[in-house]
Amino acid sequence: MSAALIAFLVSMIVSVILGMSGLLLMSNRKDQQKRNLSIIAGQSVASAGEVEKNERDKRRLDMAKKLQESSSVRSKKSAEIKYMLLQAGFIDTPIRKFWIASAITGVAVTLLLLILGQSKIIIVLGAFIGFFGLPRLYLKFKVKRRQKKFLEEFPDALEAMVRLLKAGMPIGEAISMVSREFTGPVGEEMSRVYDEQKIGISLAEACAHSAERMPITEMQMFATGIAIQQQTGSSLSEILTNLARVIRSRFRLKRKVQALSSEAKSSAAIIAAMPVLVAAGLYAINPEYMGPLFYTLKGKIYLFGAIGWMAIGTLVMRQMINFRV
Repeated sequence: MSAALIAFLVSMIVSVILGMSGLLLMSNRKDQQKRNLSIIAGQSVASAGEVEKNERDKRRLDMAKKLQESSSVRSKKSAEIKYMLLQAGFIDTPIRKFWIASAITGVAVTLLLLILGQSKIIIVLGAFIGFFGLPRLYLKFKVKRRQKKFLEEFPDALEAMVRLLKAGMPIGEAISMVSREFTGPVGEEMSRVYDEQKIGISLAEACAHSAERMPITEMQMFATGIAIQQQTGSSLSEILTNLARVIRSRFRLKRKVQALSSEAKSSAAIIAAMPVLVAAGLYAINPEYMGPLFYTLKGKIYLFGAIGWMAIGTLVMRQMINFRV
């Protein structure tokens, strides 16, 4: 194919594209002129004021969507942290302080690994664990301990509330009295329920908020009982008495399960610790014998494989003896 023919085809294609673009622009201009004339002549379905209002509402909706899209990622990331802070009892702690503490932990772990002379991969992994892993692990530990302490005192608080109700005290004052008499998580949650009730929130909704901060079955049962009582008007003292009895029964059953599974847990701990103890003892007696396991490539592969299989076995044993009540 000659160069002249190629140039002719290219010019034809460009001219066709330009012609179609011109036709589209002309049609758009004609449509715009028709809309303007119809608006001026009063032939439009909506008046000019309605058109401006619709355009203004559309701009507001577009702006709201953009703001929501820009903040959705941050809200998803921060919602979990805020939820864990509420469960751990750090109600007034902003998320900013958590991230500052995470940064300090990551820097501290990184400096420690640098002082120990570890490799770059180990330092990067340590910094990642120090920033994302350790603070969340600490929060989970605080949540578990707070829930355990709450369960130990919650039946007594319910029985105290029942006695106050039978003495003629209203439910709001009974909750206030319990919040003053009990310390720890029970007093804190009852105090927040009473404060929310004072500002106009219904008792059922305040208890539902408390169940979100203390997401355990017993607190959810309490919130459900309060909601049912407000809807049906039944005896609240009887509901709380039955709830306290059920919670004590569940608590006794949990203790019984822990006692029956303690032997299996001890066996699992001993089995998991045996390889580590044997390896440490052999390294202390004869370091040259254990040296190839730590300083050669094949030995490192064997070592990491053994650690992986031991971790899998430990997780399987943990699931086998982890009974839910």
